[in-house]
Amino acid sequence: MYKVLTLNNISVAGLDRLPRDKYEIASEIAHPDAILLRSYKMHDMEIPETVKAVGRAGAGVNNIPVDKMTELGIPVFNAPGANSNAVKELVLAGMLMAARNIGQAWKFSRGLEGEDTVINKEVEKGKKNYVGFELPGRTLGVVGLGAIGVRVANAARALGMNVIGYDPTITVKAAWQLSADVEQALSVDDLISKSDFITFHVPLIEATKHMINAERLKLMKKDGVLLNFARNGIIDDEAVVEALDSGHLYAYVCDFPSNLLKDHPRCITLPHLGASTQEAEENCAIMVADQVSDYLENGNITNSVNFPEINLPRNGGHRIAVVNSNVPNMVGQISTDLAEGGLNIIDMLNKSREDVAVTLLDVNDEPDQATLDRIQDIDGVLTVRCLGCAKED
Repeated sequence: MYKVLTLNNISVAGLDRLPRDKYEIASEIAHPDAILLRSYKMHDMEIPETVKAVGRAGAGVNNIPVDKMTELGIPVFNAPGANSNAVKELVLAGMLMAARNIGQAWKFSRGLEGEDTVINKEVEKGKKNYVGFELPGRTLGVVGLGAIGVRVANAARALGMNVIGYDPTITVKAAWQLSADVEQALSVDDLISKSDFITFHVPLIEATKHMINAERLKLMKKDGVLLNFARNGIIDDEAVVEALDSGHLYAYVCDFPSNLLKDHPRCITLPHLGASTQEAEENCAIMVADQVSDYLENGNITNSVNFPEINLPRNGGHRIAVVNSNVPNMVGQISTDLAEGGLNIIDMLNKSREDVAVTLLDVNDEPDQATLDRIQDIDGVLTVRCLGCAKED
């Protein structure tokens, strides 16, 4: 029986992927095998020694001490793309709200008083203050062409916009999905100088912090619009407010309200709604539950932010999963210890990512504890598990 600790409310659609005859799931549970969470901040949390996997029902993992998990031999899973349609729709809504001055016009309408005849007259007088512009023919710059960025780019093309994208690490899969009409920017500066709208779909790391600052704002076309539904900190808010106040920037739409932004007449701030749809929450929970269960039961890894992707189909025998430092001769030492235990390898797969390697081995018989202990004692081995063995159950 695997024990799963939930640190946030996880969609039932995801939890139902973990059959109750094999999984015990609770928000308070001793000796958990896995942790599932959404926005809970784990940085100050004491990690139980029994934890084998962490699953984030979402894309960003800033709330998880990933480096610490790696040192402990614990993969961190996320759900990239599961909320991509929800974020895409909000980006499109943000562009429309900015272009048509929806926020300001709504505030004006809510402030109208008097008889309907009076209101009608005020509407006719006031509507000239909220004249906007249309999207076709405008250029959208998309920084980050992962699952979300590709959807945004393709949707903008369908609306008749020109699209320019920048992502030096775009995957082959994402490139295949991207509309052929999307232009490639040579750099962030190149994209900024050519765009009427700019939207960001990158993680917050040192390289992306304040990616948009006062200097880069000067490169933007006059009356440009910035959209940030990725992470707070990618854009220098103080520089943006200065650009709005000077009239250089037309509008700023983001998912991260602050005292600086929330009352500004040219800002639209939303309460982090990017992935806040029932469908997105269910998709994220289902994806991460499937990934965590596949790791616990089979050792397979999909969509881990710190471990290599690895998938070894079950071909019979008993499976051993080893996580170790990515150094020479680890597989040789593991094979030697298995041989000393009288075990023959039926199938094996080894994958590495930066400083971490994972080896999955199917052997002809169940290893005894002494064999597992010898492997664990190899210098550099972080964790050893016999999956489905009586010892683990």
